[in-house]
Amino acid sequence: MVKLSVIVPFYNVRAYAPDTLRSLRANARDGVEFILVDDCSTDGTLDILRRAERELPGAVLVPHERNGGLATARNTGIDAARGAYLTFLDGDDWAAPGHYERLLAAITALGCDFVRTDHVQFTDRVRTLHRVPFGPRNTVVSPREVILPADRSTPVDYAYAWAGAYHRRLADSGLLRFRDGLRTAEDRPWIWRLHREAESFAAVGLPGIFYRRGVASSLTQIGDVRQLDFIRAFDQVLEETALDPEADRLMPKAVRTYCAVMAHHLESIERFEPAVARKLRSMSAASLRRMPQDILAETLNSLGERRADRLRRVRRRSVAREVAA
Repeated sequence: MVKLSVIVPFYNVRAYAPDTLRSLRANARDGVEFILVDDCSTDGTLDILRRAERELPGAVLVPHERNGGLATARNTGIDAARGAYLTFLDGDDWAAPGHYERLLAAITALGCDFVRTDHVQFTDRVRTLHRVPFGPRNTVVSPREVILPADRSTPVDYAYAWAGAYHRRLADSGLLRFRDGLRTAEDRPWIWRLHREAESFAAVGLPGIFYRRGVASSLTQIGDVRQLDFIRAFDQVLEETALDPEADRLMPKAVRTYCAVMAHHLESIERFEPAVARKLRSMSAASLRRMPQDILAETLNSLGERRADRLRRVRRRSVAREVAA
């Protein structure tokens, strides 16, 4: 029986895939499978994965016929997974030796729907430990009850899909699936849905995933139109949260997080191509108008002067252009 499925999407990461695959070899155990999803790489990554399928114990290669993005690649992996538990890894990151054995032992012992783990961010030669923003460790609680408060970092702000493990029942119910086609921020509506609808979770230590930052091909480093998918992602968060029985309680957190991420992109707008920068401003203005205006007003009053002023300017310019037209 397969105990754990590790879903690893790859797209044009030829320089990093060997490190990722070596880390998987160091985690190969009976009952662990590695679902290697190639999202139509064009740089030779697929050749590396074909060799890994032959040489890596537990490897299953699933190539895409056309590029679909990270969310779609993860869904492909979920569909192919056979494990009692599932987890994720990105194709340019890596796992410490024995990490998945410890992760599987932790979630099995706790008996909850999902666990969230700490991780190590790796930038050049600097390693930084990042912790799940929830104090208690190895304590099973309701994930819904840790979404708030709105003005502090909580587990829904720690959206990394690979920082944890998930029971098969979440996949069978559809809770683990990502919105097909999202190129970035795909984990935002995903983590919100988990915390609203799953029954139990726990935070554990286990900082065994090394998250590589500063990769030139990563969408976090690219200023093209794919970055704007964060708006579609957070629109989904707001739409789904609005349907929740506790929408009045949860919506201020959703709006505040959306505004904070939007302000972050607007503050670094110079890294975007000019046409994309214009589109970012117009889409941001439209999304601000779609938000519940009473909650938005409270959010802007408490968000901090610098970020709030940037959002207000975008909204005012949009209104001025509409009046002029």
